[in-house]
Amino acid sequence: MTMPPQQPQGPYGPPQPPQHNPYAQQPPYGYPQQLPPQGPWGQPGMPRPPGAQPPKKKRTGMVIGIAAAALVAVGTLGYTAFQLVGAGKSVVGGFPETEYRLTVPKKLLDEEYTLAEDTSSTDGKEVEEVPDPSVRDVKAVVTQYTSAEGGVLVISGMWGRIRMPEFTRDKILEGAAGEKGMTVVVPAREFTPDGYDITVSCQVVTSKDAGATSTIPMCAWGDDNTAAFVGLVTPKIAVQDPKSVDLEQAAADTAEVRAESRRPIG
Repeated sequence: MTMPPQQPQGPYGPPQPPQHNPYAQQPPYGYPQQLPPQGPWGQPGMPRPPGAQPPKKKRTGMVIGIAAAALVAVGTLGYTAFQLVGAGKSVVGGFPETEYRLTVPKKLLDEEYTLAEDTSSTDGKEVEEVPDPSVRDVKAVVTQYTSAEGGVLVISGMWGRIRMPEFTRDKILEGAAGEKGMTVVVPAREFTPDGYDITVSCQVVTSKDAGATSTIPMCAWGDDNTAAFVGLVTPKIAVQDPKSVDLEQAAADTAEVRAESRRPIG
């Protein structure tokens, strides 16, 4: 009877079968290395449930950028709004005396917003040079403010002698919403914020660019000496449903902007 060949003995006994070590195996050169399946949050070994998709990155940054660009366009091209003020309407009565003016504070809204740019001396000239039978001695204010949280505040206004303040206010808002890419979703409503002696008109528009749509509340006021458009948008507001925007708060912010920037002359 033939005996099977004996395995050669090493100094430490018979050779041992190779141990399976899945973490030490390397694929042949040129083949991709297999990795453990990834869960929806990146944990190895946790496969996604059927139909689950990886979370998409929020587009808040893009949306707030679109909103900011739209507001800046309204502010720097604000003269198109003022061109509508005296158009097609006869004016009656005298002009009030100039007792108040608009200033450019370094901070606004309880110092939450800081002045980023003042283009009153350049863009404001467009407003001042537009012939309008309803205003006299016009001086323009065009400014941009930003907050640490990414908010943007734009003011495009004027001061002087305004014969029809409410009409001026409404036409400013109408002109601002008429800029390219703007769509009015919530029509203008009037508010009289608590603690302020001014009626503010506010509306909500959307601005679309690069496939993203941003939400922008717009407000305006008008009195005998001052009138202005105010647009304020934050990262939260920019992605909000336009119909859920708190216009009462927007009106209160606008009234506060007026209180902080409107000063007696002399």
